[in-house]
Amino acid sequence: MAFSLTINGQSHSVDADPDMPLLWVLREKFGLLGTKFGCGIAACGACTVHLDGEAARSCSVTLQEANGKSVTTIEGLAPPEQPHRLQTAWVAAQVPQCGYCQSGMIMAASALLAKNPAPTAADLDAGLTNICRCGTYVRIRAAILDAATMAAPTPVVGPNL
Repeated sequence: MAFSLTINGQSHSVDADPDMPLLWVLREKFGLLGTKFGCGIAACGACTVHLDGEAARSCSVTLQEANGKSVTTIEGLAPPEQPHRLQTAWVAAQVPQCGYCQSGMIMAASALLAKNPAPTAADLDAGLTNICRCGTYVRIRAAILDAATMAAPTPVVGPNL
């Protein structure tokens, strides 16, 4: 059965098992490896993408549930030549250690900033449930709060592969 997805601004038809997790569709069918497998039960957030603009844990969303929706992965968040303000703040704050959670964390944070452009530390605590195995939460918080003070660029939708 074929399913329709818009991934990073491009329309695609996917012929796969309707119960296949969106995470595996992105990684195996489209080679988008920035979205990571962490726990498989939607607890850690390493697999976070945007589904119709909302943060979603792609390990727990089936292809059938994603049918007809727009998916944005870390690869489609911004082009390399004009990084998203969170990506810029992430580097400036030296957030990554192992880096495994970073794409999911950035995707969750960008969805949060889209809804709340001026979050407080308490808003971040309540709104971000992603897990960082290295415990860089102090730097993550600093980067998100710094990004919130940067001018939001005009959104760019599309692949940057």
